[in-house]
Amino acid sequence: MNHSKELAVLQSKQHFHILDGLRGIAALAVVVFHFMEWIIPDFTQNFIGHGFLAVDFFFCLSGFVIAYAYDKRLPQMGIRAFFTSRLIRLHPLVVIGTILGLLGLFLDPFADHASAHSLGNIALIFVCALLMIPLPVMEERFFNLFSLNAPSWSLFWEYIANILYALVLVRLSKKLLWVLLALAAGGIVWISYRAGNLLGGWNGETFFDGGIRMSYSFLAGLLIYRSGWIIKNKLGFIVLSLLLSAAFFSSVLWNTALTEPIIVLFYFPLLIALGAGSSLSAPLQKICVFMGNISYPLYMTHYAFIWLFGNYFVAKSPSNQQLVWIILFGTVALVVFAWLVMRFVDMPVRRYLSRKRKERLHRKEQQK
Repeated sequence: MNHSKELAVLQSKQHFHILDGLRGIAALAVVVFHFMEWIIPDFTQNFIGHGFLAVDFFFCLSGFVIAYAYDKRLPQMGIRAFFTSRLIRLHPLVVIGTILGLLGLFLDPFADHASAHSLGNIALIFVCALLMIPLPVMEERFFNLFSLNAPSWSLFWEYIANILYALVLVRLSKKLLWVLLALAAGGIVWISYRAGNLLGGWNGETFFDGGIRMSYSFLAGLLIYRSGWIIKNKLGFIVLSLLLSAAFFSSVLWNTALTEPIIVLFYFPLLIALGAGSSLSAPLQKICVFMGNISYPLYMTHYAFIWLFGNYFVAKSPSNQQLVWIILFGTVALVVFAWLVMRFVDMPVRRYLSRKRKERLHRKEQQK
């Protein structure tokens, strides 16, 4: 590809700010869910027991945003440039989250999970996590695909989705996408019937459940954009946030075998279409931008502290009153910590990598 053209297509398109804000709401739901699943493991009794479905919302939103950002640019941009862009955007926080997980493994005062493994095994787990290679070998961590940073399981499937998009999906017709979507929808229904829920994907036993969850929601996001299903409305960020939150709280209100498939198959795509077409008042735009910016850092940096909390909960059995304050202040602290990581580590690293990339492209252009 002509390097001047590659430089030109690196420019970002405008954002759907309400969707950014909704992504932040979903990230907060994940954090609270991860606190609460230690306290009430039975998610049907947990007030935010469907918080894990935020991952399906992320996948659907990702399909929409990737199609919007790259469908027209990828042919000029080239596959290598696309993969480089995605790595610069995603991988620094994969590394940061993994390092935090390694530190947490050794420094946790409430549990000694490190002693069950040799330094060689821990080094292998660490390297595999950095390279996004699933390695579900830590029994004391429930055979997570990525024992040092559990949320990386969904990033693994996000990477797979990006690879499939660049190599195949970007060129497929809508008819073929519909066929694939129907097959993936069947997979969602099958998982729900077999397991009784859509919680799987994060450990070795349910590895392929994650692939099916990603496949349906990512394809749905692609089709929403390519079909022009952007529903103009005046609901705004507040109402749409409440509608999204209702899905995460639905576990104690409406918990049948059909609840989770309905949310994933129909409700989340509808919210994406509404969020893309809704209006946003100026005072709320900064909030949405902040929440969108913080969502990925929060998602990728919080779990080392969740292990700390979980082991504290098991060892100390705090009272319900103590737990309320711990979760409240813990969530706020994790948001602040994620902002600090974003502001002083992730963003500088991404700016550095982007600058070096552009300098390399300029040099190649000048050498012609």
